[in-house]
Amino acid sequence: MGGAFIKPRALGGVAIVALLALSGCKTMSVDDMTASIGAPSKPASSSPQDLRAFSEQLQQRYEAHPEDKKIAMAYAKSLRARDLNDQAAAVLQNLAIKNPRDREVLAAYGKALADAGQLQQAQGVLEGADSPDDPNWSVVSTRGSIADQLGDHKAAQNYYETALKIAPGEPSVLSNLGLSYALARDLPQAENVLREASSSPRADMRVRQNLALVLALRGKFPEAEQVSERDLPPQEARENVAAIRQMISQSNAWRDIQTASAGKKMERMNLDAAAR
Repeated sequence: MGGAFIKPRALGGVAIVALLALSGCKTMSVDDMTASIGAPSKPASSSPQDLRAFSEQLQQRYEAHPEDKKIAMAYAKSLRARDLNDQAAAVLQNLAIKNPRDREVLAAYGKALADAGQLQQAQGVLEGADSPDDPNWSVVSTRGSIADQLGDHKAAQNYYETALKIAPGEPSVLSNLGLSYALARDLPQAENVLREASSSPRADMRVRQNLALVLALRGKFPEAEQVSERDLPPQEARENVAAIRQMISQSNAWRDIQTASAGKKMERMNLDAAAR
């Protein structure tokens, strides 16, 4: 991987780094990317060229068999892996019209809409994909990530807590919860939750980079570099943290989060002192 890992994206009026929105649903595997009727089982590699070639082959199968749910789902997933989210949403919209009660289809469609920035529509579709009697933690977590993007961090945290009851210790949900606390200007709590997420053997690079972000926001730059070095060469880890540091220094929104979090910490200390 060349260069720093920083990939800013808009969320609730501030830039967020490496947000694990949508529970990492773009990850490909042999099981969920296999399409029938002659398509390859998976891309040759995760390179842009191989992802494109794989997607184009799936496109041919999809155009020949647009009613085939497995092919349509695989094709849409390959489009999302290439950040072609509007196209993925269009494919899944057609599939959802044909399968209006299929929760798997509705879940994929809602996540694609969220990727495409159509948040209100995504929330409505995902509500149809969810079920109180048989909830899906990934769908619930995605609804939380949408609430965060709409600025309703309390509602988002409730969604994440519900998802964690279904999938205890799931690192992608914990990571989203930690980032939600950061956006709600509670950096100590964000750090605690992200440390828990990063300690999971199932945690991936994005979870650890989210922890590095919050550590940097708290001024713990050496430790942020150590966390980044778990996935990046030392020089790239330093560049990553330096980029985060520069982003913080140039962003009023991030500085406001730091200031507000420090104020909350002081309030807690004063309350604890008064209680003693």
